[in-house]
Amino acid sequence: MDTGQIFLEMKNISKEFPGVKALDNVHFRVFQNEVMALLGENGAGKSTLMNILSGAYKNDFGTIELHGSECKIVSPRDAMDKGIAIIHQELNLIPELTVGENIFLGREPLYRSGNIKWKQLYKDSRNLLKRLNTTINPVAVTSGLSIGDQQMVEIAKALSMDAELLILDEPTDALTDTETESLFKVIRELKNYGKSIVYISHRIPEVFQICDRATVLRDGTVIGEQRVSELNEDRIIEMMVGRKLDDQIPYIHNKKGPPLLEVNDLSSSVSKHISFSIYRGEVLGIAGLMGSGRTELALTLYGNYPATEGVIRLEGKDISISNPGKAIKNGIVYVSEDRKQLGLFLGLSIKDNIMLPVLQEYEKFLFKTDTMRSNKEVDSFINLLSIKTPGRNQLVGNLSGGNQQKVSIARGLITNPKLLILDEPTRGVDVGAKQEIYKLINRFKAEGLAIIMISSEMPELIGICDRILVMHENSLSGELARSEASQESIMRLAVGM
Repeated sequence: MDTGQIFLEMKNISKEFPGVKALDNVHFRVFQNEVMALLGENGAGKSTLMNILSGAYKNDFGTIELHGSECKIVSPRDAMDKGIAIIHQELNLIPELTVGENIFLGREPLYRSGNIKWKQLYKDSRNLLKRLNTTINPVAVTSGLSIGDQQMVEIAKALSMDAELLILDEPTDALTDTETESLFKVIRELKNYGKSIVYISHRIPEVFQICDRATVLRDGTVIGEQRVSELNEDRIIEMMVGRKLDDQIPYIHNKKGPPLLEVNDLSSSVSKHISFSIYRGEVLGIAGLMGSGRTELALTLYGNYPATEGVIRLEGKDISISNPGKAIKNGIVYVSEDRKQLGLFLGLSIKDNIMLPVLQEYEKFLFKTDTMRSNKEVDSFINLLSIKTPGRNQLVGNLSGGNQQKVSIARGLITNPKLLILDEPTRGVDVGAKQEIYKLINRFKAEGLAIIMISSEMPELIGICDRILVMHENSLSGELARSEASQESIMRLAVGM
C-alpha cells in the first residue's frame, strides 16, 4: 500500500483507573509503511494506550479500526492474531533457551507424533534472522547474546507470527551506538516489507532519524500529530511538557571549595593508572564510549573492585576502600545506572527502599525501627526531591522512571554523603524529569556536595558539568575544562586520539 494509507486508527479511547483518568478521548493513527513516534512524559498515557492496543488492557470507551474495519482486541493473543506485536523495554525471552526455541516458543513445528521438527525450526529461524540482516546463530543460547542481538530475536519472533504492526518501547535504551544504527537499518527494512511501526522513545533526536510522523500525549490527551519534517526538537519538547524549555540543561556557576577526593595512579582489576581530583561544590563529568571503563572506575571508588595499587585521599587523608560498606562510611555513595536490577527493589515501598542503607541507625530496641523518626525522614526526601507519589508506602515498581530515579538518589542522600556518584542519572526518563534531576544536581552542588556524573549523552555533560574526564580502554585519555568541552573534543579523546 502507498505511504499515507491508514493501517490502524484508535478513536476516542478513554481509560480510567481508581482515582486516575489515564486516557481521555485519545485519537491515534498509524500509517502503512511508516514509523509513528509516540511521545510524552512518563505518566502521559503512552503505556496505557499501547497496553490497550496490544490487548493487555480493555478500554472503557472508544473504538479500534484495522484497515478501516472496526475490531475488538480482547487479549495479547488476540492482538497477535490480528498482526499486532509489542516488544517491551524489558525483553520477553527465556535466557536458557536457544534463539530458535525462543522465536517459535509455543508454536514449534511438530510431526504427527508430537515431536518437534528441530531441523525445520532452526531453518525457519535462520531465514527470519537473515531477513533482519543479522548473523545471529539460531542454535546459540540466548543468554550469551548482547542486548541488541536479543532485541533482534524479539523482532524475528514478531515476524514469525506475521505481525503487521510492531510496537517498539524504548528500543535503544540499553543499546550501543552501533547496535542502535543496526536497529534503525532493520526498521527501514521492515518498512520496505510493508510493516508499520510505533516507536516510543525519550530520545528525541532519534525521532528525526527514524520516524515519519509523531503523536504527542500529555496528561492522557493528544496534544497533536504531525509529520516529523514539520517539527523541531524544541517544538516537540514544548508539546510534551506544556511549556518552553529555553534552558533545557541549566548550569549554575559555583565557587568550588577545597579538594574533597584525590586519586593518584589508581589501578584495579578494571581500571588502569587513574589520577584526578574532585572539589567540594563541583560536578565532574565522566565521558567515554560503551565499554571504556566509566562505570568500572566508579565501582572501583565504591569498593566493588578494590584497588590493587595507587592512593585514594579523602579530605587530605589516605583511605582504603575494599567494599561498598567502607565507601559509604567514608561518605562515598554510588547510584547505579541500572536502577531496576541493581538500584532498587521494585516490590518494596518507597520508604523501605530509601531506608535500606541506614536501618541500623533507626533501630530502638529489639530490632524495632523508630517508625515516627523514619517516616519523617522519608517524607522529607519525598518533598525535597518532589517524588510524585500518593505516599511513602507506594511500591517503587508503580512509579514512573523519573520518580524511581529520585528514590535511588534519595537512598544515597540519606547516608549524608560527601561524594555522590551518579551513573546515567537521566537514562530512561522524560525531558521534564530530566530537568528536575538537573536542578537537583545544581542544588546539591550549591550546598557543597561533590558530584561525579557519568553519562552517555554528551550534550548533558557539556551542559551541566564544571569539568569532564574522558575514558578510553579503562584509562583516562584526557580532561576538559567547561570552556574546552565540545562533542568533537570529547569524541576525539573517547576514541583515543
